[in-house]
Amino acid sequence: MSGQALVGHDRLLDVLGAEAELLTATAREAAPDTPVPTTPGLTIGEVVRHVGGVYRVATGWMTEGRRPRVWQENPADGQSGEEYLREGLAALHRELTSHDPAEYAASWWPADRTYGFWCRRMAHETTVHRIDVQNAADVIVAEVGDDVAIDGVDEVLALWFGQRLPMLGLSGTSTGTVAIRTGGHNWIARAGPGETVAWRCSDADAERADGIVTGSPMAVYQWLWGRLGHGSVTWERSDDPIGQFWALLRLATK
Repeated sequence: MSGQALVGHDRLLDVLGAEAELLTATAREAAPDTPVPTTPGLTIGEVVRHVGGVYRVATGWMTEGRRPRVWQENPADGQSGEEYLREGLAALHRELTSHDPAEYAASWWPADRTYGFWCRRMAHETTVHRIDVQNAADVIVAEVGDDVAIDGVDEVLALWFGQRLPMLGLSGTSTGTVAIRTGGHNWIARAGPGETVAWRCSDADAERADGIVTGSPMAVYQWLWGRLGHGSVTWERSDDPIGQFWALLRLATK
């Protein structure tokens, strides 16, 4: 599946900044040791630290031309988790805005080795973890625009289902296709022995799938990331390929 995002680079940069603000604002009002149910074993404070570390790893990929071997993995003495995250975000933002999104940048996805890849990846990384923190803090989860949620659906299918699972050596036990339909867009995810692939498709192709999942863009986005339960979307036709698809995504995104 094409690595090209469905929304523009400037839009994703805005999302990255806005989502980081929401995440830190929510975390600031909550106890840092509050457990985060959607990331078992982590607390709100640890999610903030994780995101700050991910920003540093992403920046290192771009500046070093490979996955960095060393980066600041924890806040410095006297540095809060929020300060650590913001410092990492500032460096990431400087790097992203200093280059054309189409310019080459090392990445772990062969389909997209550009600065645009990292902008998109960090926008969705931040959005998903902001949702985690808001859920844990028991506040209303803020909606994202349909365009962002649709792009997030596209990214999780291409990058995590279609790329991450083969990197881990994981695939399906039986062959089946699942259509994901939301916001006027369609995708097919096919899994089977030795195969996990996904692609954008037409309405007609989606209708021929073994199983079909539909819902609002925000619901489908969160469901694919394991942040909402099965009741948030609609399953049609055979449950078996959808169940396999769901289980494989949990392995890819954990």
